[in-house]
Amino acid sequence: MRRSRKLLLALFALLLPLQAQAVLEIKITGGTEGALPVAVVPFAWEGAGAELPVAVGGVVADDLRRSGRFDPLPEGEMLARPHTAQAVNYQNWRALGTEHLVVGKARPMGPDAYNVQFQLLDVFRQAQLTGHSLTVRKGELRSAAHRIADIVYETILGERGAFDTRIAYVTERRPSKDERRFMLQVADTDGHNPHTILESKQPLMSPAWSPDTRSLAYVSFENDQAEIYVQELATGHRRKLAAFDGLNGAPAWSPDGRHLALTLSKDGNPEIYLLEVDTGNLRRLTSNRAIDTEPAWLPDGRGLVFTSDRSGSPQIYRLSLTGDRPRRITFEGSYNAGADVSPDGEHVAMVHGQGGRYRVAVMNLETGALRVLTDGRLDESPSFAPNGSMILYAAEAGGQSVLSAVSVEGRARQRLSLQAGDVRDPAWSPFRN
Repeated sequence: MRRSRKLLLALFALLLPLQAQAVLEIKITGGTEGALPVAVVPFAWEGAGAELPVAVGGVVADDLRRSGRFDPLPEGEMLARPHTAQAVNYQNWRALGTEHLVVGKARPMGPDAYNVQFQLLDVFRQAQLTGHSLTVRKGELRSAAHRIADIVYETILGERGAFDTRIAYVTERRPSKDERRFMLQVADTDGHNPHTILESKQPLMSPAWSPDTRSLAYVSFENDQAEIYVQELATGHRRKLAAFDGLNGAPAWSPDGRHLALTLSKDGNPEIYLLEVDTGNLRRLTSNRAIDTEPAWLPDGRGLVFTSDRSGSPQIYRLSLTGDRPRRITFEGSYNAGADVSPDGEHVAMVHGQGGRYRVAVMNLETGALRVLTDGRLDESPSFAPNGSMILYAAEAGGQSVLSAVSVEGRARQRLSLQAGDVRDPAWSPFRN
């Protein structure tokens, strides 16, 4: 029991954040076997200057490639660069084996806006599948590109894309040998447009998105103890929700945004509690001599999964809010912790430990079948994309802490890293609407 407690407390330490203000750089580390061939022609620019301020077509292609579901044609292999459906010679694209083609253009709309038009074409049917005209404010061209990628993804695959969402994470840098600076940051899913939400000399950890994406809950040690705050992203306004004696950690929003599940040790042992955000009312959910922590909600809001070492080693348990006793759901491997539930409620992602390695795995909640997705030595903090297609997690690479992502079937992999500094504790946002 002592050893399992030590392991679980070590997990808390490993989750301590890290920082830097540079853009996260993405490196595709997995193949695209079985991915759909698509071509995204560089968008035409009908404004002053030779090029678009943002390479919209390139962002769209990169998004599709990162999903692992598409294999975009390299620009250098394109036989032509049409910008409208009328200018397309379908025979050229069929010869290249391209099944779908994206063409488009952009133009300024006064000093503060752009209009972006695009068409998605079926090459073999020689037909337009969809087309849109988007007007965005200056500085939102990357967001427009992500929205286009979402539309392409959904039109072809029949499921919603998650490119125009955001990720939160904690970064750390060391200005000097004896100084550390921690930042809670939010960025686009490709690492661009990072914004610092909070900077501190003390550790920050466990960011959690509210269901409406307007706020983050997180743990801060700025007052020399773990405390839980909720902060509005637009205004920066924040308030302290939990500062009890002992541990205040692992906040998780309920699907309706009314409650936080969290870990408190105010009564002597780490247990799972339910905190009503508006009133501060507390309800204790677990009662056990073991460590109960890391709650994650089921999508229907009627229950949770959490980590406990009550069986002698950290494992995942399922708890109904109706008062039923917690039920163990992981049995494969000596260590299973840090769960996140897929948006459809069918799978649980977790840190799966066996043979001295800690990797991300997914388990089917109905069958119990478990599949390991990653091959790192110390992978942690899995977080599902809001469409369930990818899992973001923290990893180690070359002595540096980085973020990585893997598709739920394990086929596509990517790594997001900083040139200087470490990055950890990722949380993928829900859809914005």
